[in-house]
Amino acid sequence: MAELTIEKLVYGGEGISRVDGRVVFIPFVLAGERVVVEPAADRGGALRAKLKEVLAPAAARVPPPCEYFGRCGGCHYQHISYEQQLETKRSILRETLRRVGKIEAPDDIAVVSGEPWEYRNRGQFHVAGSAIGYLERQSHKLCAITHCPISSPRLNETLTALIRMMRDPRWPRFVRSIEVFTNEAEVQLNVLDSERPVAKRFFDWCAEAIPGFTAGLLDYSAAGSLFRVSSGSFFQVNRFLIDDLVRTAVGDAAGDRALDLYAGVGLFSAALAKKFSQVTAVESGASAVRDLRFNAERTGLSVEIAQSATEDFLRDLQPSPDFVLADPPRTGLGSAVVARLAELKPKAITIVACDPATLARDLPGLLTAGYSIDRLTMIDLFPQTFHIETVAQLSLR
Repeated sequence: MAELTIEKLVYGGEGISRVDGRVVFIPFVLAGERVVVEPAADRGGALRAKLKEVLAPAAARVPPPCEYFGRCGGCHYQHISYEQQLETKRSILRETLRRVGKIEAPDDIAVVSGEPWEYRNRGQFHVAGSAIGYLERQSHKLCAITHCPISSPRLNETLTALIRMMRDPRWPRFVRSIEVFTNEAEVQLNVLDSERPVAKRFFDWCAEAIPGFTAGLLDYSAAGSLFRVSSGSFFQVNRFLIDDLVRTAVGDAAGDRALDLYAGVGLFSAALAKKFSQVTAVESGASAVRDLRFNAERTGLSVEIAQSATEDFLRDLQPSPDFVLADPPRTGLGSAVVARLAELKPKAITIVACDPATLARDLPGLLTAGYSIDRLTMIDLFPQTFHIETVAQLSLR
C-alpha cells in the first residue's frame, strides 16, 4: 500500500502520480486527491495501481449512479461531476496537442455538450452462458448487467428483452456478442460474434420478442435528413448531439466544390450538398456506400459518390476543392493523406477527430503547409467516458 497525490488526469481515463521518479497510473481519481493505492502491474517504465481509498476527495467527486461502475469497462468518469468532466477533457485535449504535436491550441476551445445520460443509441453486448453485458475494465471477463444508464430507453428495453430471451431454451448458446442500434422507435440487432451461423428463426423470434425490431435496415433522422443505416454501416452514437456535430463541422462553409472524406452513410454529405454546387463523398466500405447512394437519391441532393480508400482517391484528384471535411477513423488521416491535402491546398479543411493524439499527429503537416487553426471545438459525444471528439477548422493563410 502507498499514499499518493494525484497530479492530473490523462487521456485514457486514469490519473497519474509518481513513485521514485516512475509514473503511476490510477483509475477513478481526480486531480489533487490524496489516495491509498496498491500495485497492480508493472509495464515497462510505468506502474499501474488499484485505488483502495480516497483520503482527501476533490470537490468535484460525486457518487457514481451506476452499480456496475468500477467493474464495467464502459465508463471511466462517473465519479466526476459533469461540469468537471468537460473541463478535464478540454485540459487533456490541450495538453495532448502540446505534447504530441507541439501545437499550442487556441485560447478558447469551445465545448458543445448535451444530456450526459441515456445518450447512446448503439450498444455492443458480450454474451457468456446465460449472462449479457460489457467486459470488465482491462479484462476479458464479462460484467453482467441488467441496465445501462448511458444507453437510451429503447436500448435498455431491448436489453431487458434479450435477458428474458436468454432464459428460453431457444436461445442460441453459441452467440458471443450482439450489437443493438436504435432510433428509439425501431431496433436493429446484429450478431457480431458467433461460433456458427445464426438461423433465420432466431431473427423471427426477435421480431416477436423485441419491441420495434426491424431486420437489417433502420432509418435515422438527423440534421434535417433521413439516413438509411444498414447493419454493417457506422453512424454516430450520441442521439442528442448529432445535429450539433454536423452544424459545427460544416459551419459557414459554402462554395463550388466540397469533399466529404470517410463519408459513411452521408451524414455530412447531405448537409454539404445544401451549401455547395458539387459534393463528392468518398467512402471505402461497401455497406456504407450502398446506404450513402440510397440516402443521396432519397434526399434528391446532388452528391457524387466514390467508393475508394481516401488515400487512393486523393492521389489523382484535380483540381483542388474549395472545402474538405474529413471524419477519419481512430487512426486519423495518416501521413499520406495529410501530405496530399497539403499539396492540393483547399481553402479550408475541417477534421472531425475521435482521438486527440492522432489529431495532434495529423495537424503539424497541415500547419507547416500554410494552414492555421481557426477554431477548435470539443463535442462531448461520450459523457462518463474519457473519449474526446474534436472538430478542428483550418483555413489556408
